[in-house]
Amino acid sequence: MSKIVVAIALVFATHLSMADTLRVPLGQQGEASLPTPTTGLTKAKVRAEYGEPQQESGPVGDPAIYRWDYSDFVVYFEKDRVIHSVMKFEPKVAGEN
Repeated sequence: MSKIVVAIALVFATHLSMADTLRVPLGQQGEASLPTPTTGLTKAKVRAEYGEPQQESGPVGDPAIYRWDYSDFVVYFEKDRVIHSVMKFEPKVAGEN
């Protein structure tokens, strides 16, 4: 009798340990070919190369940090120099390639 109970317990235990795997390809979300400002560029060079930002924020903190929003990316400046540019996240709809 105890062997049957152990066997049933093992069947239920293996069933509970199964799980679905959800793959989220974050690296494939953005377009790798979209150029963004590189570290060290000045505000003047970014404005000349990428045009006027849709929105400017800052300064915040010390040293002064500024944020410029473009349609596809955001640029962060420390004083007058780019410190980082980030692509905006746009989730893909299921079924789109």
